[in-house]
Amino acid sequence: MQAVKNCGLCASGSFLKGRTDFLLARRNMAVLRMSAACVQLLKDKTSVLCNSSVHQRLILQCLPKVARSNAIPFSVGSGLCAVPFTQQVENLSHESLIRRASCLVTDSANTYLSQTTLALVDALTQYAKALHTLISLQKRYITSIGKLSPAEEDSIWQVIIGQRVEVSDRLEECKRFESNWMNAINICELSAEAAYNSGAEHACTATKTNLQVAQSKVEEIRKISKEAEKKLAETKAEEIQRMAEYASSIDIHDLEDVPEAYLRED
Repeated sequence: MQAVKNCGLCASGSFLKGRTDFLLARRNMAVLRMSAACVQLLKDKTSVLCNSSVHQRLILQCLPKVARSNAIPFSVGSGLCAVPFTQQVENLSHESLIRRASCLVTDSANTYLSQTTLALVDALTQYAKALHTLISLQKRYITSIGKLSPAEEDSIWQVIIGQRVEVSDRLEECKRFESNWMNAINICELSAEAAYNSGAEHACTATKTNLQVAQSKVEEIRKISKEAEKKLAETKAEEIQRMAEYASSIDIHDLEDVPEAYLRED
């Protein structure tokens, strides 16, 4: 701005000798004013220059040749603002890749174990319920032996037979899910060993913990189903004994109704 003022004094003073000098001074003043405006714009819009190449070209067109030569290094330097920092390259050694793969295997094995455990526990629970229902029907029949009409006895036996079929179906379902569960147990044991050998101790520990939890749950529900099977066997033995007693009582009653003359020996 001081240069602008000095040029203004030169234009109004006695240093101008003629029309040519006056026009030259006016042109210099215009160039200086334009340069000052561009410098101020560059100062205010530095952030824009760092992100927009369009604005850079517009500003450079407004600058004179001398100013352009000085502005070019600035524009190149401002372009460096968008260059990201180099990220650290991850370790891609064979050991690290094997360790990661073993962790993925243990995750998949744990998922497979979880699903098969839930399926087996649910199947064993339904099997135990079916057994208890059959036990209840058997006991009801035992208490009513000799008190039912043939039609009523046939009806209750149809229900008992249907319940026995359901128990058989539930047992087959348990065997099918137990086979999948045993496969999951074997896979988890192998994956835990692989994780330990590869250095992924945390994955190995987590898999072994899941194995213990799954085995304890299945063992708990198995005890319930085994107790139900034991009660059903006891109920069947009681039914056989009760039927034998009832049959013997019928035979004795029939013998009492036979006339004495038919019982004497010749």
